[in-house]
Amino acid sequence: MAKVTGIGGVFFKSIDPKSLKAWYQNHLGINTDEYGATFQWFEKDDSTKMGYTQWSPFSEETKYFEPSQKQFMINYRVTDIEVLVANLRENGVQILDEIQSYDYGKFVHILDLEGNNIELWEPND
Repeated sequence: MAKVTGIGGVFFKSIDPKSLKAWYQNHLGINTDEYGATFQWFEKDDSTKMGYTQWSPFSEETKYFEPSQKQFMINYRVTDIEVLVANLRENGVQILDEIQSYDYGKFVHILDLEGNNIELWEPND
């Protein structure tokens, strides 16, 4: 069944992403890089499989969250993204773009009931 399996990332707008990442590293010990931070974990049902969740501050000028006007975007890890998108489309959910494939997985963006841009990600792990 096509479904959400977890949080793939938390993305939010920031006045100064570079300084904010440094603050989180200095005060909370989050090991940041140019994109933010990656939290690694093992899957519950198969402890040999590694997964990760991305934490990333974006410039407050980013257009990546559009058409949503919200200050954040959640990325959900999913299974069977093609089936899930077909089901969402059949149920009247607004699909913002076509499924894009990369080395690390497939992505698509949708809007939820309140206009939040939601990124769906089927990882290649």
